[in-house]
Amino acid sequence: MSVLPLSVVVVASNESARIGRCLASVQGWAAEIVVALNNSTDATEQIARSYGARIEPVEWIGYRDTKNVALGFATQDWVLALDADEEVSAPLRAEILAFFSGDGHRRFHGARFPRKVWFINRWITHGDWYPDWSLRLFRRDSARWGGSPEHDKIELTGKTVRLRGDLYHYSFPSLSSHVAKINGFADYFLQRQLEARKSWRLFPCLFRPGWRFFRAYILRRGFLDGYPGFYIACATAFATFVRYSRLYEAEKGSADEIHK
Repeated sequence: MSVLPLSVVVVASNESARIGRCLASVQGWAAEIVVALNNSTDATEQIARSYGARIEPVEWIGYRDTKNVALGFATQDWVLALDADEEVSAPLRAEILAFFSGDGHRRFHGARFPRKVWFINRWITHGDWYPDWSLRLFRRDSARWGGSPEHDKIELTGKTVRLRGDLYHYSFPSLSSHVAKINGFADYFLQRQLEARKSWRLFPCLFRPGWRFFRAYILRRGFLDGYPGFYIACATAFATFVRYSRLYEAEKGSADEIHK
């Protein structure tokens, strides 16, 4: 297998249970693997080194900004940005190799591919979670992480192409791990709303959760994923309801604030 002019960059902290699968999927065909390690206390560093990764310590300054720091450690012309809970599938690996063996790396500045989530013991292939086209392969000098602090995305200058192979995503090992993230994302949402001087209104608080369920379950055919598809649509609607309700709480005061 040819070694590509490619830096694989992963930001990680206490990912010993998952990072091995991620790094094994890129070992042997990328010129370098860089793991930007943030205050890890488990065996993540030792596991990463066993796959030939170079370790670069980083401070956590949010998803987007920490990833930009990690991007600065790459030395190759191209970067494949991965999370520790992701895995390059065999079909995607074959497409990336073909992209470099042909003229794709000369014609384009980046490549998108679908991300597929493993959830409640099955692959999710419909609804809001799939195909989730992700721009993760790009020229280092043409890209930077942008977007909001919690919903980061690559901002690229130049043309992109779509690859069809899946990037596997093992994001939620349990329902509780999924539910635990709702409040964190609601915090970021509330912060942006307050910075924009938004006021709470009843209509979006009622309409948006219903729309998110209808879009995910009906329009995007989440019902084809069985009960997990139904759960995802319901949980997405509830998370939306929580986010917009947090603005109401910020205006009216929380239960911890006792007024005499």
